[in-house]
Amino acid sequence: MVPLSPPVFHILLALADEERHGYGIMQDVAHQTGGGLQLGPGTLYGCLKRMLAAGLVEESDERPDPTLDDERRRYYRMTRLGKRVVRAEADRLAGAVMAAKTKLAGGNA
Repeated sequence: MVPLSPPVFHILLALADEERHGYGIMQDVAHQTGGGLQLGPGTLYGCLKRMLAAGLVEESDERPDPTLDDERRRYYRMTRLGKRVVRAEADRLAGAVMAAKTKLAGGNA
């Protein structure tokens, strides 16, 4: 499953610390990336559909206080497999960054 596309990687990161609904995921991804990655609904829900099928995320049955939430919202959480996959991708990216820094430090400017 690694490498992950940037949207899938950032969706998993958005779910790493708490369950979120779609709009909350979109906001968190935009925040994580300093606005560099803006997920539209088509991209977000297409990714979530594939991630659900792959077992990386699951829908949550738990709901916040109904007076504070819209009952139509669907909440998502990362599965154990999702945690393993996002960690593997983070390690892969860290290795790629290290290799790039090494190459660029010795390269011609």
